Amino acid sequence: MPESAIEQVRESLDALYRAESGRILATLIRLLSDFDLAEDAMQDAFAAALDRWPQDGVPANPRAWLVSTGRFKAIDTLRRRARFDASQEKIAEQLETEPPDGVVGEDGSVEDDRLRLIFTCCHPALAAEARVALTLREVCGLTTEEIARAFLTGAPTLAQRIVRAKTKIREARIPYQVPSPEELPERIGAVLQVVYLVFNEGYSASSGASLTRADLSAEAIRLGRLLVELLPEPEVMGLLALMLLQESRRAARTSPTGELVLLEQQNRSLWNRLQIAEGVQLVERALSSRRFGPYTLQAAMAAVHSEAVDSGATDWPQIVALYGALMQAAPSPIVELNRAVAVAMRDGPEAGLTLIDALLARGDLENYHLAHSARADLCRRLGRTAEARSAYERALTLTRLEPERRFLEKRLRELGVGSGVK
Repeated sequence: MPESAIEQVRESLDALYRAESGRILATLIRLLSDFDLAEDAMQDAFAAALDRWPQDGVPANPRAWLVSTGRFKAIDTLRRRARFDASQEKIAEQLETEPPDGVVGEDGSVEDDRLRLIFTCCHPALAAEARVALTLREVCGLTTEEIARAFLTGAPTLAQRIVRAKTKIREARIPYQVPSPEELPERIGAVLQVVYLVFNEGYSASSGASLTRADLSAEAIRLGRLLVELLPEPEVMGLLALMLLQESRRAARTSPTGELVLLEQQNRSLWNRLQIAEGVQLVERALSSRRFGPYTLQAAMAAVHSEAVDSGATDWPQIVALYGALMQAAPSPIVELNRAVAVAMRDGPEAGLTLIDALLARGDLENYHLAHSARADLCRRLGRTAEARSAYERALTLTRLEPERRFLEKRLRELGVGSGVK
């Protein structure tokens, strides 16, 4: 068989893996009720495709072919295991005789397999940190190492967390399904938290050469739309609005060479006005309910920014007021930091610096690079060059993103010194 035919199939499979592996895995988990078996079955299916498709041609419905092949590969695996464990033969027989209904369901349906999977991964029987890790691994396809870096955890520790979560799901017989309407309100909070964490990893990657991962943000927004269809509650709408409004700035957040561009310096003509319009409409619906929470408040702030023609026209008093409400709804040191930056924009850098210094004195954000970066910027504006230099250097030692490192190094050069940090 020509090497070119094999290479062409390999390229098609690589593209298919990037676009569809998450959905294929979710469907296999539904069919097999076993995370590890489904993961192995999917890999076996792609290997079989690489072997068969150059000869047989790419099937009309590649995703259905891969799901079906993965299912049969799993049955074969169970039969091999049956030599050591008779119960595996019974499971194989059950999988073989049961029709795989809804193997490839309609995209965008509320009964989307990935939505089923995220509710399973976010089940309240699992520890909070396990929900996030399992969702990022199984729903979003991040590697264990990527998740560990994102949450400043060792990879072995993170791997054990995922293993324990899978074991808990299996032993507790946690169902792979969207909860009933009666169960949804108490289950939705954990799901919203995980979806937003996924979005944030895509909107502002935790480490690496790129500032963002558009595939993760797009997946989080897709899940957000499904959740709004499933449960159009104010906070669900607020989260989708927040993601849309933040995502609307993606094209302006970096220069053509990949350099970080701060909000105040962004070319707002590059902002996505369709996403802004949809986000603002969702914010207004959520606020009108008067039953909103932290996601809606953050979305409201993003909407205020989106309505300003430039940074100077931003309604900073309104932003500060919204941060005050957010402090009541979901107090945290990072919310305090963001409020301090807003206060600096409203009342001047000295006022903001006083608040940030108090935060750092408490020790809450000592290892958070954005706290030191914000302090450095305010010191720079006040002409306190030595303090600005020290704070920029501290931020530089803490950031894991190359675009942020280059930005901080540029700031240090502007102060007339090299960074001195390797």
